[in-house]
This record gives sequence, structure tokens and C-alpha cells, in this order.
Amino acid sequence: MSRFSYQVKDAEGKTQKGVVEAVTNQQALSLLHERGFFVVSLKETSKPILNLSASGSKISFSDLVHITRQLATMITAGLTLVEALNILQQQMNNPSSLKLVSQIEDEVQGGKAFADVLEKYPKVFPPIYIALVKAGEASGKLDVILTRLADNLEKSRDFQSKVRGTLMYPAVVITGMGIVTVIVMTVVIPRLSSMYMEFGVDLPLPTQILIFISNLMLHSWYFLIIGIVVFVTAFLKWKQTWLGKHILATISLKIPVFGNLVRESTLVEVTRTLSMLVEGGVPILLALKISQDATGNVLYQEAFSLAAKKVEKGLPLSEPLSDPSLFPPILPQMVTVGEQTGKLGDALYKLSIYFQTEAENGIRSLTTLMEPLIMVVLGLGVGFLVMAVLLPIYSLTSKF
Repeated sequence: MSRFSYQVKDAEGKTQKGVVEAVTNQQALSLLHERGFFVVSLKETSKPILNLSASGSKISFSDLVHITRQLATMITAGLTLVEALNILQQQMNNPSSLKLVSQIEDEVQGGKAFADVLEKYPKVFPPIYIALVKAGEASGKLDVILTRLADNLEKSRDFQSKVRGTLMYPAVVITGMGIVTVIVMTVVIPRLSSMYMEFGVDLPLPTQILIFISNLMLHSWYFLIIGIVVFVTAFLKWKQTWLGKHILATISLKIPVFGNLVRESTLVEVTRTLSMLVEGGVPILLALKISQDATGNVLYQEAFSLAAKKVEKGLPLSEPLSDPSLFPPILPQMVTVGEQTGKLGDALYKLSIYFQTEAENGIRSLTTLMEPLIMVVLGLGVGFLVMAVLLPIYSLTSKF
């Protein structure tokens, strides 16, 4: 399949430019004539097709939100999709985003459906995005769908920012603790150790442990690095196994406070995704399949896979979503109400708002809990260090 750049005039005499895919020059001419265009020029182009996965180019989540919001605004204002994509290119600062939008515009102008073009970039546009765009094109409500997508992507970005912000504080503190520990073990402890040996002091157990770790870091650091690399590699491989996924998913839901946050965060994404798909007119079985992929927790993936099978057999959606270990009672209750009133999408949307509020409350509680917890851990670490350093000194002074 070759690509041909063209310049044509439409029925109103307006000049248009674009790219069309065809096997031969003659087939490209026929395609343009079928669309009612008068061909001014047509030539084969060597412009490469953008392959984000092969080139290593990346489109950030924020870029995706920006592209979606801009497209939604311009299409709602009455611009055609091609016009909106053309204007969007002029506002792009990121080279990868510019190439992506340029490639999409060429393909759409060449006659391809918007959703079909987006399917070529699965690492940029998730399945829910493509499914909703396809439903929007089929129903003629692409502007409504894109606006809803932009709203929900922005909510998802804001929620993720809050979660990352909460985890930033302990991450910084733990990193600082690690740096201080390395300095103490490699600089301070060896000097104290040599002093204790000169005076022949009987070392208590905490000091012996500290000196052992210090010697290990100074003289056998390569074994430590090899051990860490082997452990991390083995853990990552085990994490991908069926057993590893289930154990980690179960543990993540059982941790006090943090487990509730994981559960509510997962339910926010799943209910929001399912709500958008149902409201967008996507068939319920396909919506459940896409929602299953909206979470990385294997327990929820299996729950939604089971739900799809039961719904396919004619059972109501609320029945397979009644597992109390995964879903709070409010979820099947609201789903039942939504099914009975024919407003399942609205019920799921309200559930996503409820779970987001609960998750945000959980984030605040976790932040409040982390500060004293970190202080306790720091206090224990400093106490152990002080005890290990001072006990031999007391033994030394008692000899004089």
C-alpha cells in the first residue's frame, strides 16, 4: 500500500490537500473521484508512517488529556475533525505529539475512520478511548463523547496526582534515611570500630551487628549488588506468574488503611470506565471486557471476567458484583437500581464519584498516619544507632 499526497477542489471550488493510501496511482485517482473531488495534483509520497512503539517516541498522559480536550472543544464549536486536527498541530510544542496528530490528520483526510486510525497507536490510546470514539462516530455524537472523555481523563489525572503527592513524602524521607545510613556505615562506624579494637572493649550485640553490616558494605559490596540484582530479577519474574499476581493482589487489599485505598482507587477507575462506556452506547459485554483491563489487580480482572460470562448467560450485572471481599455493598445495590431504572451509566457515574470521595478521604487519613509512623521508625533507627555506638563507650569509661 502506497501513500499519495494530493491537491483537489471540492464541489464548492475550495482547495483541499491531504494524503490517500492506495495500491496504484490510478486507484488513488478513483478514490478521490468517488468522493466528488476534482484532482489538481497527485503524487506518491515517501512520508513515513509514524510508529511510536518502534521509534521510542512517547506521548504523556497529560498530552493525551490536552489533545482530547482541544479536539472536543473545536468539534463542539462546529469545526470538522480534519480542521480541528490541523489547528491542533499549530498548538503542539511536543515533537512526538506533533508527529502523532499530523499522522492522524493525514489518515483521516485520506478517508479512514478516526477510531480505525487510533487503533494503530495502542500505547497512546487505551481500548476505552478507541471504543468510545468508535461509538461516537457511529452515533454522530463524537463531540459529546470527546467532551466526556476529556472530563474523565482530567479527573483521572487529578486523582493520580493526589496519590503520587501522598507517596512523595515517605519516598523522600526513606531516600534520605538510606543516604544517611550508607554514610554512617561506611565512614563513622569503621572509625569507631578501630577505636574499640585498640582498647579491647567487649562489644554488645547491637554494636556487633552494626560493625558486621558496615564490614559487609565496605568489603563485600559487590556481593550485595549481585544479591540485590538477583533478588529484584527473581521478584519481577515471580510477580508475573499466576501465583505471584494473586498473592500480591491479595496482600495489597489486606494491608490496614492502605488496602482500603487500593480497593477504592481501583473501584474509581473501574466504575468510571464502565460508566463512560455504557453512556457512550458500547455493548455491555464489550464494556465489561474493557473495564476488566482498566485495572492491574488480577482479582478485579477475574471478577469482571466472571461478570461478563454471567451477564452473557442472562444474569443481572449486580449478581456477580456482590463479592464482599472486593466490592462494598453499595456497589451491587446501586447497580441493581441502575438496571431496574434503565440508568445504569448514571448509577455507575455516581458510584465513581462516591469511591473517589472515599479514596481522597483515605489519602488524607494515610497522610495523617504516615507522619507519626515515619517519626516512630526514625526514632527506633536512631535509638538503635545511638545504643550501638554509646554502649561500648560506657564500657570503655568504666575501665578508667
